[in-house]
Amino acid sequence: MKLTFDQRISQALAERKKHGLQRQLTRLDCANTAKLYQADQSYINFSSNDYLGLASDVELAGVWKKGIDRFGNGSGASPLVTGFSHAHQTLEQRLCQWLGYTRAILFSSGFSANQALIFALLQKGDLLLQDKLNHASLMEAGMLSEATMKRFKHNNLTHLQHLIEEHSLVMTEGVFSMDGDLAPLRAMADITCDKAWLAVDDAHGIGVLGQQGRGSCDQAKVRPQLLVVTFGKAFGLSGAAILCDEPTGDYLTQFARHHVYSTAIPPSLAYTLTHAIDMIDSQQWRRDKLQQLQACYHDLCGQLPGYVDTQTPIKPLLVGSSERALSLATRLKEKGFWLTAIRPPTVPVGSARLRITLTANHTLEQVAQLASELKLALEN
Repeated sequence: MKLTFDQRISQALAERKKHGLQRQLTRLDCANTAKLYQADQSYINFSSNDYLGLASDVELAGVWKKGIDRFGNGSGASPLVTGFSHAHQTLEQRLCQWLGYTRAILFSSGFSANQALIFALLQKGDLLLQDKLNHASLMEAGMLSEATMKRFKHNNLTHLQHLIEEHSLVMTEGVFSMDGDLAPLRAMADITCDKAWLAVDDAHGIGVLGQQGRGSCDQAKVRPQLLVVTFGKAFGLSGAAILCDEPTGDYLTQFARHHVYSTAIPPSLAYTLTHAIDMIDSQQWRRDKLQQLQACYHDLCGQLPGYVDTQTPIKPLLVGSSERALSLATRLKEKGFWLTAIRPPTVPVGSARLRITLTANHTLEQVAQLASELKLALEN
C-alpha cells in the first residue's frame, strides 16, 4: 500500500530517531573561528574545514568589503546572461595560472560542480568508476546519470584495473573528507593513461597540500583531465570551479546546466577569491603551522584506540557505534570542545567516529588540552 506524504515523512523520521541517526541544526556564533559560541558558552572548535584560518581573516574581509564597494552585492543573473564580470574572468585566469590549466568554469558550490561534471560529460553507454568512499554529490550524480556506474574498493588499484575499460571516467577525491587519507593519484594516473579520463575532487587538498598549496594533484605530480576545487574549505569562502582544457571548458559552458541556469556567484566574492589565492600561494606559514599542529596531535594521541594516522588536518577517531560517537562528543562538549560525531549514512555502519579537524588558527596548547580530554573520555 502506497504511503501518503505525511505517513512517509513520519515513518522516515521515526526510523532515523530509532537508530540514533537523527540530525538537527544547531545555531552557533563565530563558528568560523577556533573558538565558537552557543548562547553564552564558548567551545574550542575542532569541527571546522577552515584549514588555513581564512574564514575570519581580517585582511580577506577587507578585500570583500572593497569588492562590494566596487562591484555591488550580487551578480544579478546567470553567467551566460549578464552574470559574468571582470571579477569572474580574473578569478578564472588566476586559477588557471596557479593550477596549470587553460580553462576554469565557476560554480556556486562543490556539490553543484561535481554534479554538473558528471551530468554534462557522461551519456548512456559510458562507464563511470568511482571510489567507494567518494562524496555524496558524486555518488548521487553517478546514480542519476545515464552512464553505468561501478564502485571500486577504496584506494584499491587492483580492483580499479579490473573494472576499467576504454573511454571510461575514473572519479576520486584527492583527500577523503571523512578519513583524511590520500588517493594514490600517481598510480591512478598511470592506470588511466591513454585509456580513460581521470577526474579529481580536491575539496580537502587544495590550499593545504602541494607547492604553494596547489593541492593533492600537485603533490602527486599529476594533472588529471578534470580537477574540481572548492572554495568553502581552505579558501575560507564559498563556491567551486572545474579546471580543464579549452575544448572541455567550452563544452561545459554549453551543457553544464548547474553553470548555465544558476545565478553566478557575486562578483565581490570572485574578487575576494582571487585575493585568497594570492594569500594561499604566498603565506606558507599557514601550512607550516598545520604541520606543527599535526605533529603535536600525533605525538599526544597516536596511542589512543581508534587513532588514524593521516597526512592531512583531518584526524578521524574511530569509535564504532553511533551511540558511542554521540556519547563521546557530548562528554567533550561538557569540557568545552566542539567535535562532530559522524554517523551512518555519512560513513559505513560500524565506523562512526569523531571527525577532528585542525586549522591554522589553533594553538599547540589547545591541541594538548584536547588530547588530555580525549584520553579521559575514552577511558570512561
